[in-house]
Amino acid sequence: MTFKQFLLILRARRWIVYGIPVCVVLLVALISAWLPYKYTATVSLVVERPVDPVLGQMQMASGSGYLPTQIDIIESARVAGRVVELFIERNPYMENENVSDIWKEWYRETKQEKERPKSKDEQKIEFRLWLARLLQKQLDVRPSTSRESSVINISYTVGDARSAADIANMFASAYMDINLSLNTAAAGENARWFREQTKTEKAALDTAKTMLSDYEQKHGIVSVAGRLDLEANRLLELNSQLTAAEAKLAGSRSRRGEGEDINTMADVISNPVVSTLTSDLNRLSAERSQLLGRLGENHPQVREINDKIREIRIRRDEESKKVKDSLGTSSRSDDVLIKELTDAIEKQRAKVLELREHQNKISVLQSNIESAQKAYDLVYQRTMMTTLESRKAQQTNISVLTPATPPADPSSPKIVLNIVLAVFLGVMLGIGVALLLELLDQRVRGGDDLMQCIEDVPFLGIIPGMKAKKRRLLGIGVRLRPHPAAA
Repeated sequence: MTFKQFLLILRARRWIVYGIPVCVVLLVALISAWLPYKYTATVSLVVERPVDPVLGQMQMASGSGYLPTQIDIIESARVAGRVVELFIERNPYMENENVSDIWKEWYRETKQEKERPKSKDEQKIEFRLWLARLLQKQLDVRPSTSRESSVINISYTVGDARSAADIANMFASAYMDINLSLNTAAAGENARWFREQTKTEKAALDTAKTMLSDYEQKHGIVSVAGRLDLEANRLLELNSQLTAAEAKLAGSRSRRGEGEDINTMADVISNPVVSTLTSDLNRLSAERSQLLGRLGENHPQVREINDKIREIRIRRDEESKKVKDSLGTSSRSDDVLIKELTDAIEKQRAKVLELREHQNKISVLQSNIESAQKAYDLVYQRTMMTTLESRKAQQTNISVLTPATPPADPSSPKIVLNIVLAVFLGVMLGIGVALLLELLDQRVRGGDDLMQCIEDVPFLGIIPGMKAKKRRLLGIGVRLRPHPAAA
């Protein structure tokens, strides 16, 4: 089909193309006029993101899902129930079954008149639930079109402009109340839990300190670190004394070895008395030698010197023996000293080990105190933060940007828009019906249609300006398919 043929079809069936749009427009206009007017009121809220009261920074939890969560809260049954409460507070007659039309409508929809009678309280509860569901059906909550905006628009549609504005504002007020109660309840619960944890950690810290104090009092410990250093130094000193005593004893034993000549002992030779007597003995021996050279053996002077030499030798031997005996006494005293030092070292070592054991035990107790102190400080700090959060939670982060006002014009039905759409749909429907009728009952609309019908007959031309009656006499305008008799 060419565009020319399409226009010819529309021209031929113009009454259908014109009539159907007119009928559709009239029908839509009548329906729009018959439908009751509905008014939509919108309240705009600014929902600020939660801010940490301690750090002053936006909390990480308030990400891209924060506004959708708030929208779900607004559309929840709890907010709708709160709206019902506010609505009934302002209109207490609504629960009067003899006066309220809404109550009677609820009776009709739920068929309460045919059911078993219920108590008044049960009926009020069911009525409020039904009314909350009814209010939710006309509610529309949408965020602002701007991606970074924190504005939420709450719209409510109803047949009365004043009621639409009032209910929209009630939803905003109910949402703010519920949001505040949720934040307050969560923050209060966190604060209470952390206060209990603080008490628990404080008790654990006090228990750890008490255990350390009891242990120190039981063992009489004042400062184990300083005392341990002192006792360790004393142990080192005793070990040094023991080493010196053992060295001295070994020297004494080596000096008074068995079978050694007493006169050749170093201690005897170094003795002042023995040394003096030895000098006198040497001097007298020299004088005797000189006298023997001049006098005989039996000379009185020689005998006198011999007596003196014998007397000095006796005295020297006695002094040497005393020195040797003193060395033995010194060795015995060194043995006693070594034994005493050994016992003292063992006792001191046991004392040091005991102090080290006390130190290890005290270190464990002090470590428990430090751990308990850290846990207590951490919980206490978090408790302070939750306390600040609970105080901050008492202030809502939602504010009304634009309250809902009674709209001047109804939101539906939109007569102008409906008529424009009706015109468009009517035209499309008219064209479609015309084409469908042409498909079912094809006719010759021009030379192109005639050429398609009679292919073997040459086409000479078209006589312009012929009236419809003359065209019918000449056979122009008949059906495209030839009559069977003509065949």
